[in-house]
Amino acid sequence: MKPTFLTTLSLLLFALATYFPLAFTEQVRDSNGNPIFFSSRFYVKPSIFGAAGGGVKLGETGNSSCPLTVLQDYSEVVNGLPVKFSTDAEIFIDLISTDTSRVDIVFPEKPECAESSKWLLIEDDFPRPWVGIGGIEDYIGKHIIDGKFKIVKHGFGYKLVFCPTFTAPPGLCHDIGRYDDKNGRRLILTEDDPYEVVFEHVAIGTERSVV
Repeated sequence: MKPTFLTTLSLLLFALATYFPLAFTEQVRDSNGNPIFFSSRFYVKPSIFGAAGGGVKLGETGNSSCPLTVLQDYSEVVNGLPVKFSTDAEIFIDLISTDTSRVDIVFPEKPECAESSKWLLIEDDFPRPWVGIGGIEDYIGKHIIDGKFKIVKHGFGYKLVFCPTFTAPPGLCHDIGRYDDKNGRRLILTEDDPYEVVFEHVAIGTERSVV
């Protein structure tokens, strides 16, 4: 029996998906619909303008005198601080796709009091592990959860997902949500309420200050 057209087409699509998986993954796009590049800067903002609040920024929480905590501002008119994405995975193009599972997020401008501006997950006496920046010296007595981020399509925008290096079962990831705090909403690990975001491209030299 000769193979039908649909059978041949199915086999061809399977072969393409096997040998060229990037062709079937979705590129992450900014709020204008343009592909996101690792080399660019972006504001991370809620997908719906208004009561959902503004962009992400840094703030002081607890007993810290250094702005190490990643917060979402309560005001929708605040853009926050630009972020950049990077990865240590082997990639051949600058574009970010939704299957890029080893993404680091950093603020290009680092506070002088912080060891690093890379996003980390911190576990201490706060109700949930929370997102901060810095290094080991900034969190003496606290636990830094080793892992990477990825960007996943969600609702009208995307959600940020954190994937610890060591999990049981392997490959388990957690959504990033929000928790109301004094100076803004902390970004935290959540099980049922992911923070839906969009990425607003920032041209170099046009960054607007956090108000």
